[in-house]
Amino acid sequence: MSGSAASPRHAAPALAAPLLRFIQALRDSGLRVSVAESIDAFAAVAVTGLGDREALKDALGLVLAKTSAEKAAFAACFDLFFTRDVLAPLAAAGTPPAGDNGDGGSALGRMLLAGDGTALAAAMEAAANGVGISEISFFTQTNIYGRRILDALGLEALDREIEALRRDAGSAAASRADRLEAQRTRLRDAVRDFVRRQLALHADGKTRAMREEFLSTARLTNLDRSDFQRMHALVRVLAKRLAAKHALVRRRARRGQLDLRRTLRQNMATDGMLFRTSWKRQKIERPKVMALCDVSGSVASVARFLLLFLYSMHEAMAGLRAFAFSDRLVEVSELLERHEIEPAIAAILREVGFGSSDYGRSLEDFERSALPLVDRQTSVIVLGDGRSNYTNPRADILEAIQKRCKRVIWLNPEPPSLWGSGDSEMLRYRPYCHYAGHCNSLRHLERAMTDLLEAR
Repeated sequence: MSGSAASPRHAAPALAAPLLRFIQALRDSGLRVSVAESIDAFAAVAVTGLGDREALKDALGLVLAKTSAEKAAFAACFDLFFTRDVLAPLAAAGTPPAGDNGDGGSALGRMLLAGDGTALAAAMEAAANGVGISEISFFTQTNIYGRRILDALGLEALDREIEALRRDAGSAAASRADRLEAQRTRLRDAVRDFVRRQLALHADGKTRAMREEFLSTARLTNLDRSDFQRMHALVRVLAKRLAAKHALVRRRARRGQLDLRRTLRQNMATDGMLFRTSWKRQKIERPKVMALCDVSGSVASVARFLLLFLYSMHEAMAGLRAFAFSDRLVEVSELLERHEIEPAIAAILREVGFGSSDYGRSLEDFERSALPLVDRQTSVIVLGDGRSNYTNPRADILEAIQKRCKRVIWLNPEPPSLWGSGDSEMLRYRPYCHYAGHCNSLRHLERAMTDLLEAR
């Protein structure tokens, strides 16, 4: 496939630049790509172009990966390099209300309010290339590169625009400022996750460890489908380690204290020589858990990993019951026990996922079907953003749950700064939670489960 027409010098700049960066990313990930293979890759791209993602992946895979291990590494690197799903939350939240066409203001502000995912992705990639993102090598550099990208995108002009709108007394200006501030928060999260993706691509010698660090701390709502398999493996490792740690602590606690009187009686035949010891054993109750998982469109990916994590912990938990809901609540414990975890979760999401959430109705369903089974040994975990689409939130039911159970833990994928905004009912639910916190990464889930298992 080699030839002069296929060389980087003769390739169109629009094709040459991203392909050169991708080949460098492959080399940084540990794949050996020769000069001849690079020339073949340019010839393949000259035929397929960059528009058809699957055709591009197949063509490059044929010329750049040889063994099964290399093909797996190539697929992982390709998905990391060519994905733009990190900007999906920005695009989804950028639709302006009726009467606001998004005109005026800074260039970055107009893109954010318009929800133009293509323009945002192109701008972010151009800014990243301008600051030399391919040179990133260490996790400690993520904040530096993230700030440089934001500056190149025009964050300073956006900040000035928001300040000017705040000084305007009009309600329209205040509404636009609120929307820009929310989008600015999402933009910072998107840039941070983008930089961590680039770290996973380009870090030398420590790619695997750095990729695991990225998957542990990256926002679950921003993970690409290509990350699921690696994340599932990482979840199982963490859950196994945590379960083993809890089992060791539980065995030590169960042993109790030395029962001196019984020990002396049992050793009277040996003239008091302590060959046999007796211990005052303690009954250690394993925590019972009921998990209510919001699987509506905005948090479905987070619920997927929470269900996986909880069921990986089944050896350390007794009486685990799981419920999924969007506008209605369904118990899914039996489904998860009968089938393999991954297809079971996919079936749950197909049945009740991706709808519009109705927390009030779902809590009513829980009250009828499961509230009588809640006791002082039960921990109730709710995973969701608390956005009930302006329906009755029925916080009184959560209060009733709190009075019956050991604890209520609410894990919210949104940061506290967004609680109470729009249709969020978190400020009504929070008084009835023993713990309510931001949970949008595997690290957050692990910390929450550690606290749950260590509670007595």
